[in-house]
Amino acid sequence: MADTTTTASRRLPQISKVWLASAALLALVALLDWPQFGETLRFAADALLGTAPFILFAVLAVAYMKATGAETLLAKAFEGRETRMIVFAALLGGLSPFCSCEVIPFIAALLAVGAPLSAVMAFWLASPLMDPAMFLITAGTLGWGFAVAKAGAAVGLGLLGGFGTRAFADSAVFRDPLREKPQVGGCCGVKKPFQGKPVWQFWKEADRTATFRDSAMDNAIFLLKWLTLAYVIEALMIHYVPADMIAGVLGGTGFMPILLGALVGAPAYLNGYAAVPLIDALLAQGMAPGAAMSFVVAGGVSCIPAAIAVWALVKPRIFAAYLGWALIGALVAGMAWGLIA
Repeated sequence: MADTTTTASRRLPQISKVWLASAALLALVALLDWPQFGETLRFAADALLGTAPFILFAVLAVAYMKATGAETLLAKAFEGRETRMIVFAALLGGLSPFCSCEVIPFIAALLAVGAPLSAVMAFWLASPLMDPAMFLITAGTLGWGFAVAKAGAAVGLGLLGGFGTRAFADSAVFRDPLREKPQVGGCCGVKKPFQGKPVWQFWKEADRTATFRDSAMDNAIFLLKWLTLAYVIEALMIHYVPADMIAGVLGGTGFMPILLGALVGAPAYLNGYAAVPLIDALLAQGMAPGAAMSFVVAGGVSCIPAAIAVWALVKPRIFAAYLGWALIGALVAGMAWGLIA
């Protein structure tokens, strides 16, 4: 007799844990504080509507880049002199619209054929911090100044890590970086990227049109579920977390709030998009601007997807250097933004 229970369970749709988390939080609010339930829903809905134009533009822009194959242009960053490679890798890393796991096969191939670790490090450090979608959502929520500053921090961190790695390339830390059997798989289930020339009029080819449609849908769902969770958490933080407590820990001036922002950012960072509304709430409750910048920089580089991409390919000492550059860059970015903001 067939196991009908197992068969039926396999047919059940898989619900993202992010949606479940949002539902669980709303259910708790409804159970424990019913008057706040409607306010929380209203806050999240208004926030989503406010950022909808940025989300739509970002989704369509990323889908266009995917469908045309514009990611092939990234390969040019790793050609020519090492200094040039570092600069272009940092610039393109801070602008590329790809998640960390998507670049694993590309980076693994570059390291295997002898591309300098300095350029790879520059790309790795800058890539998780900013992309077109994140830039637009950051600008829509935290302002264009913060978005531009974070993009600059992404490129600056890439340059710091790239040229720093080059300076110590002959040391025991950076020699022989690859693992014996690097894991080149990824969480996105993507094909090998960066092949062929871009086809800008992608709609003339059926497979590229399908790529545009699938990418737009996937990114729209991805952004919607993470931003919904983030806005629900933001509403709850503003209502339940005392502003005096945030201001006392992460507020004020000087180096300490910036250091705490970087140290808290690493374990508390959920996702680059989800972090934006959380930072908005923390700033409203007294978080220092410099601490906000160090939080997003340190958290972005050390978040699980970005960290796994590095850990899967290189030896632990290279991974430790990656985190070290991230911490230094986060502190520098935090201090610089604290002086400007």
